[in-house]
Amino acid sequence: MKTYQLYINGQYVDPANGEWFESIDPYRGEAWAKIPRGTAADADKAVKAANEAMWNGPWTKMTASARGKAMRKLGDLVAANAERLAEIEVRDNGKLMAEMLGQLRYHPEWWWYFGGLVDKLEGGLVPIDKADTFAYTTHEPVGVVAALTAWNSPLLFVAWKCAAALAAGCAVVVKPSEFTSASTLEFAALTKEAGIPDGIFNVVTGFGPEAGSALISHPGVAKITFTGSDTTGAKVYETAAKSLKRVSLELGGKSPNIVFEDADLTAAAAGAISGVFAATGQTCIAGSRLLVQSSIKEKFVARVLELAKSAKIGDPMQADTNVGPITTPAQYKKVLDYIDIAKAEGAHCLLGGKPASGDGIKGGQFVEPTIFTDVDNTMRIAREEVFGPVLSIISFDTEEDAIRIANDTIYGLAAGIWTKDLARAIRVPKLLRAGTVWVNTYRAISYMMPFGGMKFSGVGRESGIDAVREYQETKSVWISTATDVPANPFVMR
Repeated sequence: MKTYQLYINGQYVDPANGEWFESIDPYRGEAWAKIPRGTAADADKAVKAANEAMWNGPWTKMTASARGKAMRKLGDLVAANAERLAEIEVRDNGKLMAEMLGQLRYHPEWWWYFGGLVDKLEGGLVPIDKADTFAYTTHEPVGVVAALTAWNSPLLFVAWKCAAALAAGCAVVVKPSEFTSASTLEFAALTKEAGIPDGIFNVVTGFGPEAGSALISHPGVAKITFTGSDTTGAKVYETAAKSLKRVSLELGGKSPNIVFEDADLTAAAAGAISGVFAATGQTCIAGSRLLVQSSIKEKFVARVLELAKSAKIGDPMQADTNVGPITTPAQYKKVLDYIDIAKAEGAHCLLGGKPASGDGIKGGQFVEPTIFTDVDNTMRIAREEVFGPVLSIISFDTEEDAIRIANDTIYGLAAGIWTKDLARAIRVPKLLRAGTVWVNTYRAISYMMPFGGMKFSGVGRESGIDAVREYQETKSVWISTATDVPANPFVMR
């Protein structure tokens, strides 16, 4: 069993309290690694190292081009280590190797993209309305960033948050989920190999009330970026507000996946399955509410059911596995509780609805792909985030009905639309309150496209050029070229 260490100031170090905890393989249900139990003392050490490295170390002395070159090299190193890192993530979170390897092979794009952007983050000359004045703006790093990542895609979230932060000139302290810390600790060594100066990238592992809270409240942290539930996100926001920290929050969702009667039903059915079952439902963008036009409901549901029944449940390391285990025991219980709630509320369980069993299933944390029909949007199963392989099918009659139902939620992270009508494909996205809207596709992401939510789904954006501005302050510089002395020094010039 491997014993990991914290990564602070370019070195792997033991936690201050000398304590570790076990990381459990969700598929096998057994411990496979020991993770350092970081505390406030470790968080303080990491934040101080990050501030020293950022403000007084080589990072600020490096040219933008040199910083970008190191970031691009980091992307190369991730690409070379993608399979090894993906295997670690599967051991940690139980998600499919096919998905995690796909993420790790795509992960370098963030470092290549933002590394190429570093020396293009220009300020601007302002044609100011004051005579004898030269005025311009610059964009400067906000300060040390605490990046708190979720357990479902650990290193993808590191890329989303840290590539933009480093491009902006910041240093980061990453606090990964206590359930999935190993891959981030392994990744840390690659930052040093790439030439990222010591102290610019740090990792403090442990539990939220100990290490996480210490980072959020630390006076040396200028910005918090967090991915997780809306409940925890609200607490992060509240704590950060006490010291006026900048905050980005990528939170939960209850995303509508809308299928109109004119859609390509074969493609839409595949999109519906991928939208909620491909990641075992453990993704914030899961299309967990499938809105189907009444005129096609019967035949479309039949197609979805046929595809869902073909899912192979089992070892996430195997290429032909479609559904893996739930990552944590607490989440496993939560998913089953929601299934019971849905049945009690009167939703009809068309498929699944219970723990999975059979050949190749170990660890006791598998849930059968579950489909509910006759769901009303007022039911808890349609309003609360399940974060598991559970699909709720809701009928609608008209386009107006679909938009009303889709927007009737506290969340606003993502939405999907399936239609062959070009006018509808342009019209409906404008009316949906969601940060991302996919038309005739689902779960597509890119380092070029901003990602984030509306309403309870979060604050701020990740990826794309917009993301860098989340980690920068705009400075205005005024230079007077006047040769005369003001006639009245008590009046603003």
